[in-house]
Amino acid sequence: MGVATAPSVPVSEFDRNEPSRTHWQRVARESADDLATDAVAREQAGRAPFDEVSRLREAGLLTLLVPRELGGGGADWPTAYAVVREIAAADGAVGQLLACHYFLSWSARLFAEPARAAEIERRTVAERWCWGGGLGRQELPLTLTRKAGGYVLEGRQSYATGVLVADRLAVRAERADTGQPFAVVVDATRLGVRIDEEADTFGQRLAAGGTVEFDAVPVTARDVLGSLSADEDVLSPRAALSSPVGRLLSVQLLLGMTEGVLAEARDYSRAGRSTWHPDWPVGSPQDPQVLTTYGELTVLARSAAALADEALKAVCGGLARGDELTYDEYAEVSVLVAVAEAAASRAAQESTARALDIIGARSVSSRLGFDRFWRNARAHTLYEPVSHRLRDVGDYFLNDAHPPFVLPLRP
Repeated sequence: MGVATAPSVPVSEFDRNEPSRTHWQRVARESADDLATDAVAREQAGRAPFDEVSRLREAGLLTLLVPRELGGGGADWPTAYAVVREIAAADGAVGQLLACHYFLSWSARLFAEPARAAEIERRTVAERWCWGGGLGRQELPLTLTRKAGGYVLEGRQSYATGVLVADRLAVRAERADTGQPFAVVVDATRLGVRIDEEADTFGQRLAAGGTVEFDAVPVTARDVLGSLSADEDVLSPRAALSSPVGRLLSVQLLLGMTEGVLAEARDYSRAGRSTWHPDWPVGSPQDPQVLTTYGELTVLARSAAALADEALKAVCGGLARGDELTYDEYAEVSVLVAVAEAAASRAAQESTARALDIIGARSVSSRLGFDRFWRNARAHTLYEPVSHRLRDVGDYFLNDAHPPFVLPLRP
């Protein structure tokens, strides 16, 4: 396709992290199994996911990315991606909530000074914080106005993940005097912060999404982590990696939903194999059309997973390069993630919709809850439309244009 392979992580580094990865994947499977037992009932109730966050917290998954010396799990990004995918297969909304937490709690490493980033991560562990918000561009940006001793944060952020259960918010705000965007950390309980639940959402109901209003909220200079400017003279290639890192979380989320719905549909088909009546052609495990559909969806899922693996190697290679990463290398990483996004989006949308056709009229039963997969996948792809990523891939392929620095609205 004309996209060069980004620098890969040394094999020894993967080997060194393998015991930790195996442990956390086992923890994630156990947590996913726990979430799956009541996934339908919880999704239909639609309550703010305080209980779900408690389950993740008690399993140690909220501090997975924090270094061990700071009290965390000491895991790497391949492990975090695998955990998000496992959780999303059982509950796509909780998978998104966890993905957003990982991205926002980790982002201080790229945007803040090292000492400040370490302090934030240490407090994340000690005070058991859950993070919410979003660093993506908003149509009406939040504003930072300089005041004596710091700043005042004002404005309204919509479509923010995790805010109903968050202890800390990470948001994007522009300086009122210069227009330069910054990443800002805010205590969710601070005076002037008002959080409202998103009303009547048809999908991702348990992602704790909502709207946050900031009414003259005081912000210290230490809470302004760093610039989010897309100007290459301001933003380093290393910091720009926050874009593909965050967007690859979306890929894993979509893959988890894809694998989750196919696994549940397969279990349902197998369970009904001995009770299907010959006069019920739709959904029969012997129906050639059903078998063909399963085959097509398996190919879609496996293809998307292979592209995600390629993008993962590129992201890890870019992170391993650190401050030596160039913008050309960043562009290669970003394009590979965009390709994976396109494939995962298609796989999720087709699998979650066509699984209903496989099951047939029985899938309308709210007791089975098959519709939740389609609603969750469709809601997520509406917030993160793949058409923009396809345009970036095409521009890179045809014109060698670097993809723009774009942070996900909802990781």
